[in-house]
This record gives sequence, C-alpha cells and structure tokens, in this order.
Amino acid sequence: MADLTSNFIGIKSPNPFWLASAPPTDKEYNVRRAFEAGWGGVVWKTLGLDPHIVNVNGPRYGAIYGADRRLLGLNNIELITDRPLQTNLDEIKVVKRDYPDRAMIVSLMVPCEEEPWKMILPLVEETGADGVELNFGCPHGMSERGMGSAVGQVPEYIEMVTRWVKANTRMPVIVKLTPNITDVRKPAAAALSGGADAVSLINTINSITSVDLDLFAPEPTIDGKGAHGGYCGPAVKPIAMNMVAEIARDADLRGLPISGIGGITTWRDAAEFLALGAGNVQVCTAAMTYGFKIVQEMISGLSEYLDEKDITLDDLVGRAVPNVTDWNQLNLNYVAKAKIDQDLCISCGRCFAACEDTSHQAIAMSEDRTFTVIDEECVACNLCVNVCPVEDCIDMVPMQAGATDPRTGKVVQPTYANWTTHPNNPSAKAAE
Repeated sequence: MADLTSNFIGIKSPNPFWLASAPPTDKEYNVRRAFEAGWGGVVWKTLGLDPHIVNVNGPRYGAIYGADRRLLGLNNIELITDRPLQTNLDEIKVVKRDYPDRAMIVSLMVPCEEEPWKMILPLVEETGADGVELNFGCPHGMSERGMGSAVGQVPEYIEMVTRWVKANTRMPVIVKLTPNITDVRKPAAAALSGGADAVSLINTINSITSVDLDLFAPEPTIDGKGAHGGYCGPAVKPIAMNMVAEIARDADLRGLPISGIGGITTWRDAAEFLALGAGNVQVCTAAMTYGFKIVQEMISGLSEYLDEKDITLDDLVGRAVPNVTDWNQLNLNYVAKAKIDQDLCISCGRCFAACEDTSHQAIAMSEDRTFTVIDEECVACNLCVNVCPVEDCIDMVPMQAGATDPRTGKVVQPTYANWTTHPNNPSAKAAE
C-alpha cells in the first residue's frame, strides 16, 4: 500500500484525511472514535470566549436529496461550541496526549479585537495542539455578531487578525476562508500577507434549502420561523474545487498551502482536491451521513490509486493545476464527435430527447429505436453523455488532425489556437 503519511505545514499525520471543524469534532468521545476509525487528524469544533453561546433546541439541519433520497446537501444553523471553554481545552489536551501521532487543530472565533486573541491563544497552546484554524467563514449566527464571514468578507480584517494571531502564538496558523465572496483570491492574499501558514476552504455557503409550504417558513423551522444557514455536502464540491484551483494557480499565491474542504465523500473526491493543489483534505458531511469508518475506504482507495499510477502523495498534490486555464486559452482547433456503443445502449431515448429538444438535433432515432449520432450536426457538447443512464455507453471521440469535420467541412488543424488569437475575436482583428 502506498505511504499516505502527510506533512502539512509541519503538522504530521498518518494520512491526509482530517475531520473538519463541525459537530463530529465537538467533544472527546467523538474525536476518540474518529481516531480509532483511522482519521489522520481533526479540527476541533470552533471555540470562543463567550460563555453565553446558546444553540437552538430544535431542528438544526435542512437537507437536499437526490431521487433515491441520497443526501446531496445539508444546511445547518448550528453555532460554535456551546460547551464550556475549559471543558473543551481539557478534552483536547487528553486526546492529544493519547494520540500523539494524529493532527490536532483547534478552530477559533473571537471578536475582531487583539485582546481576545491574546487571551485565548495561550490556553490553546497549553493543550499541546498542533495548530489553530481561524474561522473566518461561518455565515450564520456568529456573522451577525461581527465574527465568522463578517471578517472573512473583508480582506483587511483577515490580514489584521492573522497578524495578531501570528504575533501571539508559536503554533501554525490556518485561515479558513468563506465562499460567500466574489473572488476568493483576495482573502487568500490577505491571509498570506498577514503571515498565515495555510488557508482552508471552503466554509459553508449561505443558503436556505427549502420552505415548509404548510407553515410558510424556511426549514429547519424553529417555532414557526427559519433562518439562513451554511450549506455543505456533495452539492458544494464543484464550487469548492474551483476556489481551491483559483488559489493554487494564481502566480502571486503559489506556494500558499491549502487544506481542501467541500463535499468530499470518496477517495476519488479527495484525490481530485489534491490534484488541484490541496495539501490535505477535511471532511464533515460524509462522516455525518455514513459514520467515521468511511475514512477506511478513503485510505484504501487512495493508496491503491497511488500504487496504480506509481506516484507518491506529494506527486499527486497540484498535478492538475497546470491544466487549469482560462477559456480564452482553450484549443479551438480541437474537434470531437459523440459515439454511441450499441452493445451498451438500452434504447431509453434520453440522449435523443435531450439533443432534439434542447441541443443540436444531432442524434437520429430509427423505427426500431436505434440511436445514432449525426456527425454533420454534432458540436461535441457532450450533453448526451451526461444524460445517458448507462456509464460509458456514449463517448466523445476526438477527430485526428487532417480529417475533415463533416459539420463545418474544414480540415481539423493540428496547431494550437485559442480565442486570444482566433480570427473571429474582435480584439485579434483590431490588433491585425
């Protein structure tokens, strides 16, 4: 099995799979069970100095389901820990003592003033924790108090608080970024300017997942009322991966370590985040859905994948970043056509309906319900691939250079051409 030992900003763990700061990391009992199941580290649920944090004693989660009732997304309205600070600190110290090889990171959120940070950091250091994560992402409850995403949406605040923390602790500092912002690179740059050792992202997305149409109130509903919350789970994975990639490929931010978070459920999800530049990953919703032992599949799957590719964990990190580009750099000479495998086709007709009604009328249906691609009309949009219920039944086959595209009548060119230099681009024409 491939070696999954992780060294993220000097914090060592037996594998790159950490539990994110959330209900699963709220207490000693949970974290011990997580470590016994095989998790490489945890980010302890966010601690603060306010002794009056009170969570709702009613539903805390709203959900989005797939057709088979598979959980696709959770909307939570839970605040930071409402357990006494000293109780948490005592438990962190005991667990770290008993599991010295596991990563123990403590999430923190206090008012945007230097003194509270000076007060809480020595208390965390005394536990023997490996590092702290600054929660600048929580979009509900705490943001209304001037914390969480209220800080994370203002780069100047991020830089200021990060400087305070770095000046008052020896521990590595991870800054957790909010996705509720236009350009994630700006808060990442602020964290880097403030001296952050790494960033983690994404935190939850501001959301209302559903409305009770009898009570006419958002869900979860508390005594007839509902509030916006933080959205997480498999549904947010594409948003999270894009933001991770944007930081990883930014020339001014390259070298800034990233802890990837957002919808990671399988080893493959984790591998995708790592390939896009994350140095490790954090998981929450998957553990809440399937239990802590899900990490065992992640460990074995990633190990087998690395062995199959004959690469190391470090080799995987950032492997896909050079291939992430802007649209105007895509090869406009590349041509592909859809191809249907008749042996796999079940004649359901989804590809035909989708293409005929909403795309380019490039699929023909015979009287015996045999479906074939009309190359003269196919623009390779691959909608048919995405709606087909049979895996690998439809494939996109590239045309070789020198062949004639039956749709345009043009010879497929081997040379690289992108929109920046394309003759149809008004800017390119003006330059000529």
